Amino acid sequence: MDRILYCLTIEHDLRWTLAAAVLCVFGLGTAFRLLVEARGLQRARRREVALIGAVVGGVAAFSTHFVAMQGYQAGGEVRYGLVLTLASLALGVGGVALGSVILMIKGNRLYRGLGGMVGLSGVAAMHFVGIAALDLPGRAIGWDPVLAGAAVVGGLAVALLTGAVVYGKGAARFVATCISGALSIIVLHFTAMSAMTVTPEPAALATAASVFGPTFSASTMLAVLTVMVMSIVGVAGAVAWMGYFSRSSALNQIREAIDAMPDGLAFFDADDRLVLWNNRYDEVNPELSSNLQAGMTFREIIQIGLSEGLYAEAKGREDEWIRERMESRRALSAMMEQRIAGDRWLRVADRRTAAGGIVTVCTDITDLKNDARALAEARDAAEAANAAKSQFLANMSHEIRTPLNGVIGVAQALGATNLSPQQVEMLELIQSSGRTLQVLLSDILDLARVESGRLELSEEAFDLGRAVRDAAQLYEASARDKGLQFFVEIAPEADCWIAGDVVRLKQILTNLVSNAVKFTTEGFVSLTAAAGPDRNGAPTLRFSVEDTGIGFDCQTRDRLFSRFEQADGAITRKFGGSGLGLAISRQLAEMMGGELDCESEPGGGSAFILTVPFKAAQAPAIPGGATDADEAQEGRTVRVLLADDHPVNRRVVEMILAQADVALTSVEDGAEALQAMRDADYDLILMDMQMPVMDGLTATREIRLHEAAMGLDRTPIVMLTANALPEHIVAAEAAGADLHLAKPFDAADLLNLLVSLPRAAAKSMAA
Repeated sequence: MDRILYCLTIEHDLRWTLAAAVLCVFGLGTAFRLLVEARGLQRARRREVALIGAVVGGVAAFSTHFVAMQGYQAGGEVRYGLVLTLASLALGVGGVALGSVILMIKGNRLYRGLGGMVGLSGVAAMHFVGIAALDLPGRAIGWDPVLAGAAVVGGLAVALLTGAVVYGKGAARFVATCISGALSIIVLHFTAMSAMTVTPEPAALATAASVFGPTFSASTMLAVLTVMVMSIVGVAGAVAWMGYFSRSSALNQIREAIDAMPDGLAFFDADDRLVLWNNRYDEVNPELSSNLQAGMTFREIIQIGLSEGLYAEAKGREDEWIRERMESRRALSAMMEQRIAGDRWLRVADRRTAAGGIVTVCTDITDLKNDARALAEARDAAEAANAAKSQFLANMSHEIRTPLNGVIGVAQALGATNLSPQQVEMLELIQSSGRTLQVLLSDILDLARVESGRLELSEEAFDLGRAVRDAAQLYEASARDKGLQFFVEIAPEADCWIAGDVVRLKQILTNLVSNAVKFTTEGFVSLTAAAGPDRNGAPTLRFSVEDTGIGFDCQTRDRLFSRFEQADGAITRKFGGSGLGLAISRQLAEMMGGELDCESEPGGGSAFILTVPFKAAQAPAIPGGATDADEAQEGRTVRVLLADDHPVNRRVVEMILAQADVALTSVEDGAEALQAMRDADYDLILMDMQMPVMDGLTATREIRLHEAAMGLDRTPIVMLTANALPEHIVAAEAAGADLHLAKPFDAADLLNLLVSLPRAAAKSMAA
């Protein structure tokens, strides 16, 4: 250590030593900066910048060495061998370049440390070759091998520490890296110089330097070093200028981008004073743009807007409005929408910066507001159109069901008379056509209810086995008439009571069985019900309707469940149908939480599979035997009051009820029905819903009020109407009706009412 201090203080001029240290830090800083810049560039450009950085680093190390040598007291004239001096320069630049390549491969600690050591190794080679280039006339150079080795090891250790530990992001770490890198070269140089001794040797042979070529003086070396130092300074200046230009260019680009923003942007400092704003901010605030000045507070800006009458919502409450706006701005609450004069709208959002300033973004949303208003108007128009459609469907349902009720009712009444075989055949055609019209009408109404979301499923216990048999029984005769084998198989686990909507389940099954019978000319049709596979851990029921009919291909499969579509036009011409049944059936299955699918091939028959959740239920208690009230009803004439404004409907009911022991009183409107109820007692009231003077709902409510006021027993009232939508049923129940029987109705259903409802009323009175 004493030898090193002696070398620094006695054998070296301190001024040259400090100049060498400053040059080393400055030169390595320039080289490191170029290497950092190179890592962010594309490959070709990266190589160029990294090469410049490596050359600058090597030249800086070379210059540091020989500038320090200018201050070395060698005891006489010093000359430099040209060949070895150039070789030392090449070694220094090459070593630093190789270290830079390693550093550029990966940026982790290992590669940074390895790159630093490789670069320092090149500098060490440069140092000793440079010493060998010295030509000292009459003197000889000797070495202390221990100090020479310590110089290399110390320099490598500092270089490793610089790359693996000191290097990092940030200005402070960059400066520390430059100083630590320079320190590795300084440690190498001055420790190696302390290992060198110069002794007089008058008879010495020519130095190695003079052997390898010409030499040049120290003044020439100083001139060369001056050129190198100026080159390093020039490169450093170029790097600094490039950095400034890059930052300036980036700032200009950011400014251009901000000005090109579709939103207005203004920046306020921590004191809420306007600093800068973009062109769009002027455009969205044209009333304020001529008054905007840097340094204005936000409160002054909105005060200008108030004086210009921009804010309609602030009229008459200016002070309160300003207070609310400033509180919202200080709280940096969610973006607000502000209405401006001229029916313009702005969306304003405030965001705070790290320094405490506020960035205000204004977006013109006038078009969005106009579009929203147009959409709202379109929505209202669509809702009105949907309501009109619903009303139209209700009216059409009523208007179609009324004459259809006459056709079906008269046909059923005619069937109870003596007819010739030819008349029976014609009657069957009438009834078949009526049923087809009834199914089509029901499908259309179901589709409308599904589309509007007004179709609701009930949840009640029912006998699944009986429901399946009832659905199949409707088409068993048709299958037998076509010569088809007809099978109904119900597994024991499916022949039980479940909870669900029996009407909709039977609707799906009857539709599937009807299609199977319709499209099968020979072979069989089968309906099976069994337990299905568990789905999401819950049991299911699986219904399968199979046939040996015409079948269909894969392309037709999905179209079958589309509305108003069948396999092809020939299907409609040959077999008829609207194409609604399967579409409605699939939607009903999905509403039940299940699915409806199919499998088929042309000419190979079809299989439709319905899977629904299995919800087991308890069978209801079986009622007891006949009571005295039941027996009292037997053999007694049933008194029925019929209220219907349509003469055909009244005549249909009269013909059907003529088959039973009924005393029928017919009236044409609700007012007459109410008066008839006040004048006499009836066992059953059949009430139409739409009638002149007084409608059926009003008449029903008045009858219930009359019964309550007079303390009379409740008379069963049945809404016998063509209004068959769910809301009609709900309205009838709310008015006090006991049952809703939609037209066209089956004669058997009407005759059953004569037994069930008066008997139920008698039981209620007995209780």
